[in-house]
Amino acid sequence: MPIKNVLVVDDSPTDRAVLSDILTKNHYAVLIAESGEEAITRSKQLLPDLILMDIVMPGINGFQATRTIARDQATRHIPIIICTTKGQETDKTWGLRQGARDYVIKPINPTELVGKIQALA
Repeated sequence: MPIKNVLVVDDSPTDRAVLSDILTKNHYAVLIAESGEEAITRSKQLLPDLILMDIVMPGINGFQATRTIARDQATRHIPIIICTTKGQETDKTWGLRQGARDYVIKPINPTELVGKIQALA
C-alpha cells in the first residue's frame, strides 16, 4: 500500500514543524494531531496511511494512543512509527509491544525516517 497521508502526532510545535518539513519535502501530505486523544479521534476520521507518534504528551501518552489505535478494528491496519526522545531499549520494546511497527529516536535523522516509511509501503 503506498503511503501518501501521514498523521503527525506531537504536542511540540517545533517537532511537528520538523516532521512536517521532512515529510513535505519527500512528497507526503501531512495531517496533524497535538495529543494522544486527538490522534485516536483523527485516525478514525481521516484513516491516514501512516502515523508518526510522539510518546511524551499530556493526557493520553503515545504508548496508550498507539495501543488504542492498533487494537481498534477501524484503525488497526494503519502502521505507526514512534518518534520520541525516549531512547532506552525498554522504551522501544514497550512501544513495539503496543503495536508500533518501528521506532525512531529524536532528533530525527530525515534519511532514516524516510527509509523506514518507504520500508512500510
